[in-house]
Amino acid sequence: MKHRIVVLGAGYAGAHAAGRLARRLHPGGTEIKLVNADPDFVERIRLHQLAAGQDLPHRPLRDVFAGTHVELVPAWVSGIDADRRTVVLGEREIPYDTLVVALGSSTVVEEGRHHVSTRPAALRLRERLAQLGAGETVLVVGGGLTAIEASTEIAEARPDLRVQVTARQGIGTWLSDKAQTHLQATLRRLNITEVAEPPQDAAVTVWTTGFTATSIAAGSALTVSEAGRIVVDRTMRSVSHPEVYAVGDAASAEGPGGDPMRMCCASAVPMAWRAADAITERLTGRRPTDFPLRYYGQCISLGRNDGILQITTADDRPTSTVITGRRAAWIKERVCSGAAWSVSNPTMRLPSRSRQIRSAPNASGGTTGRTGETAGSRR
Repeated sequence: MKHRIVVLGAGYAGAHAAGRLARRLHPGGTEIKLVNADPDFVERIRLHQLAAGQDLPHRPLRDVFAGTHVELVPAWVSGIDADRRTVVLGEREIPYDTLVVALGSSTVVEEGRHHVSTRPAALRLRERLAQLGAGETVLVVGGGLTAIEASTEIAEARPDLRVQVTARQGIGTWLSDKAQTHLQATLRRLNITEVAEPPQDAAVTVWTTGFTATSIAAGSALTVSEAGRIVVDRTMRSVSHPEVYAVGDAASAEGPGGDPMRMCCASAVPMAWRAADAITERLTGRRPTDFPLRYYGQCISLGRNDGILQITTADDRPTSTVITGRRAAWIKERVCSGAAWSVSNPTMRLPSRSRQIRSAPNASGGTTGRTGETAGSRR
């Protein structure tokens, strides 16, 4: 009987985890199921471009994982029964021996407001923006990365609109002085204004604050943080259910300095690699490698030809080193395209050697390896 691995979600974290597992584990001993409602891999970090009128390439997951032993399961996840080791997909269930939760996050907005956290939402915003006439107001709420990228993308694509941003703490205030200076100059160049109070005449409001983890984990027996993210150890393994791993926005993993890793692609991909490697090492009788997760920088697009690359410390604090302008835009584009390429080419990733698992299913559905560790046991 093969070891059953189920990955929930095929965003940056889930797709990388599934691909790396398929790369490292021999199909003779494992089966990998990837559950995702959307048939395509969605480049979430480019959805502000989609909303502003640009077209993004379709990346069908069946093409992405063709030739691997990843089986796609097109379905919405409605629940996790961590005690019974099953995933609920509507009216049916699928069992697992190892589960990887990568269900991401969403933006909670009031009716009538737009956001860019999903492809359908970005397309709705795109349609609404196309209906606006010259001089109408687009209000972006928030001062973080999404707010900066969405507002500059919309203003560049539609210079005839009045784009305004409102944020309690200001726009990009965590950046270094040099980065903030460049950001403010760009906002002025694009005629984006910062307002203290939301205007009453805004034709469109774009909400970019308050990412929240899916409620699926909070409704299970898994230990979750106050924010609803699954609490994991340094190998991305659930602290309450060791046969469950969580990555990306779904996981509360301790980063440098003790704070949880923030919700972003820069966290999701290394977390996915860590989980896939830990699963592989445990199933093949090896001790998981323990190395700290860290940050290197923040890439921010300011339209198509401008950007900021803020170099950071390991714990994500800005340093005085900043790259701006076209060079930063080029680097940002390479980062985005590289992340999509690595998802779309799972068989091209290192390491190249696939390993046979050194364990067999036991009566409880877990696995017992040569080291005596039971992957399904609770300790």
